[in-house]
Amino acid sequence: MRRTRWLWLPAVGLAVWLPACAQKSDIEAVQASQKEILAKLEKIEKDQATILTRVQAGPAAAQRPQVDPNKVYEIPVANSAVRGPKNAPVTITMFSDFQCPFCAQSAPMVEEVLKAYPNDVNFVMKQFPLRQIHPNADAAARAALAAGKQGKFWEMHDELYKNMRNLTPETIKGLAEKMGLDTKKFEADMNSDDAKKEVDGDLALGQKSDVRGTPTLFINGKIVVNRSADGMKAQVAEELKKKKG
Repeated sequence: MRRTRWLWLPAVGLAVWLPACAQKSDIEAVQASQKEILAKLEKIEKDQATILTRVQAGPAAAQRPQVDPNKVYEIPVANSAVRGPKNAPVTITMFSDFQCPFCAQSAPMVEEVLKAYPNDVNFVMKQFPLRQIHPNADAAARAALAAGKQGKFWEMHDELYKNMRNLTPETIKGLAEKMGLDTKKFEADMNSDDAKKEVDGDLALGQKSDVRGTPTLFINGKIVVNRSADGMKAQVAEELKKKKG
């Protein structure tokens, strides 16, 4: 019986076999191929480890385009809803998508900053639905604006985030009913040209302000680089210091 020799590649469970009497050149070729495969596997494992670290770290660690942290963008409030004192010296603006999980995670963080500075900070949300990857985000944005016509933007804002995984037309209509909105007016406002123009206007403003994804936050027009509650509080404190000084 002809004896065979097995060369094992444990990283992928592959086996390469050669007859025991194979020529030396054949064995050397297989060994060289094995080294090449192992080197590629090592690179793949390193890449996977890097990606996993970023995912586990959450939105604060996500790669973003290089920005000038000192650049001040002009971001008017316009018709956007405001949470907190309208004349507060510091404004947090977030370009957000109601189907974006990182936006949902950022909302409580913003709320924490508002509670820490109840008289000095307000919050403005701009609509930035990522239409290509979130098919229900545009309708959700218009739903929030329509609820705002009846004085319940922030109530709808909170409910949309709670239901971000199921923002079907039926879900949105149910939320409007749950809030006691005039549903006929709500649906008319939601599907109006004004709502569509406002969403498009926010998208254009975001693109002009170097927004490349959601959430993107600004404090008095400066992009928030350290997207954590402590990082935002520190940036707010710096802005208040400038106002007083």
